Amino acid sequence: MIKSAATARTHQNELDPIDRLEDKIKRLVDLIAQMRADEAKAAEANARLGQEITALRARLADAESASTEISALRDEREMIRSRVADMLEQLEAI
Repeated sequence: MIKSAATARTHQNELDPIDRLEDKIKRLVDLIAQMRADEAKAAEANARLGQEITALRARLADAESASTEISALRDEREMIRSRVADMLEQLEAI
């Protein structure tokens, strides 16, 4: 009986490292699964942000174009005011 108890204890001691190794492997597998999920989320966020950057660049180009157009229209308005003022002066001279 003592011999079988000692054998059982020895057998259990041999299994303990295997059980610990199994637990470590399970934790590693879980960690890898979590990292893959995090990587997928990061890739989705990266793609979304890339699309936002593209959209914002398009809006910026439109705004710059509008700004250029506004500047040209202001210059044209000033030129027209000047010409109208010249015409009014000529009419007053008559």
